[in-house]
Formats: sequence, structure tokens, C-alpha cells
Amino acid sequence: MHEDQVTDAMIESWVVEAEAGYAVEPLKRRGRGRPGRGAEPMQVVAVRLTSDELAALYRVVEREHLSRSEAIRRALNNYAA
Repeated sequence: MHEDQVTDAMIESWVVEAEAGYAVEPLKRRGRGRPGRGAEPMQVVAVRLTSDELAALYRVVEREHLSRSEAIRRALNNYAA
């Protein structure tokens, strides 16, 4: 049997689990998405970059040990200052 193959025994165990019910309250308390960075809501913005711009971004990320998002935020803050 392949490791990603679903068996009758697996289906039966899922049925038993579902029929017993799930504790959904802990799931409801969790917010959606990543936790915020501050008090105000944040927006996700898609940006298209050329391969040269992306390579430059990755050089900064590697050199400064930052996430891509943090590197972009720092660049924007420096530009706006």
C-alpha cells in the first residue's frame, strides 16, 4: 500500500471521530491569519518585482537576516523619511 492511500480503517476512524463531535470553541477563539504587528489593522499588498529587484531584495534579506516583508517595510520607511 502507498503511504498516501486512504484505507477503510482510516475512514472508519474519521467517522467515529466526527460522530463523537469536535471541540470547536478553541478554534473559534483563534483569530484568522498571522498575528498583527501593532494595534492598527494591516493590509496585504501584492507587489510585482523584476528578477533584478527580487535578487536585490534577497541580498538584503540574507545580509540583514530579515524577512522579505521586514526588508520591504524598512525600505519604505527609509524612503518616506
